Amino acid sequence: METNRNQRAEANDESKAKDAPEGYKEIEPQKANEVVVQKEFKRRHESDEDDSVSSDSNRVTNIHRNVRTTENKPRTIWERVFIGLSYFLVIIFFPFSLIVCLVVLQEYQRAVVLRLGRLRPGGAKGPGLMFIVPCVDQYQKVDLRTTSLDVPPQDILTKDSVTVSVDAVVYYRINNPLDVVLQVIDPATCCRLLAMTTLRNVTGLYMLIELVSAKKALSRKIKSMLDQTGATDPWGIRIERVEITDILMPESLQRAMAVEQEARREAMAKVAAANGERDAVKALKEAADIMESNPIALQLRYLQTLNTICNDQTEAIVFPLPIDILAKLMK
Repeated sequence: METNRNQRAEANDESKAKDAPEGYKEIEPQKANEVVVQKEFKRRHESDEDDSVSSDSNRVTNIHRNVRTTENKPRTIWERVFIGLSYFLVIIFFPFSLIVCLVVLQEYQRAVVLRLGRLRPGGAKGPGLMFIVPCVDQYQKVDLRTTSLDVPPQDILTKDSVTVSVDAVVYYRINNPLDVVLQVIDPATCCRLLAMTTLRNVTGLYMLIELVSAKKALSRKIKSMLDQTGATDPWGIRIERVEITDILMPESLQRAMAVEQEARREAMAKVAAANGERDAVKALKEAADIMESNPIALQLRYLQTLNTICNDQTEAIVFPLPIDILAKLMK
């Protein structure tokens, strides 16, 4: 009976394979569930990216936004009524209404327009001439140029337990006007606080001598940490440069370091003087050995000494007297 059942199952499988279209392959239940899960994840991921398109570029940033925009949803009846009344007022007061309806945006400016509190389709507007409807449209201008941000001095405890004050400057620019307006309240304050926190975390890992001697390397380290974390990407801001301007130390520490450096320089000077005396003694010993081997050399040294000490203005007469003659007289 079992063999009959197996034969029937094989026959059913063969009949299904024959009835199936060409290129069809039966999927196992486990694999089928995995395919369904992947499709569902892809669908949700695409839905999250619907509102991440930048108005100034065609790229899609895979960033989850806190504020979901509703520019693609249909408007309610009351919204349409208010919009229609606003257009009616513009037509009635034409051409005087153009004074409040036309806005000029510079090449470095973009405008995020909200109509009755909802984002208008098309993203940020500009540059050039922009038409807005009074009473229902509100817009906010965004400057795309690079902005400098002064980070307040931070009291930091270094790795060798020395308290110093580090001052820095951050240069940033707006990368996505929509995120700057919709996702963050005060982008400048957020960047300042983020730079302060990152500055403390990075500088606390170095010793004092490393901080003083490697400012550029420290600035690059802070910049790389900000890029790796991507903390400013959801805000539509890109940090371009981070520069450490000054490292301030307490006066007592400065005096102690100055005394230490002065003592070190004095020690080096004494060592150099001792080395010079040692070399001079060695040279004199070699000269004495040479003169002892040849008595004529001693006479030439006498003449050289006389030539050195005498000049045109001298009134003293120096007469060299051999020491050997004095020794005989004393005997």
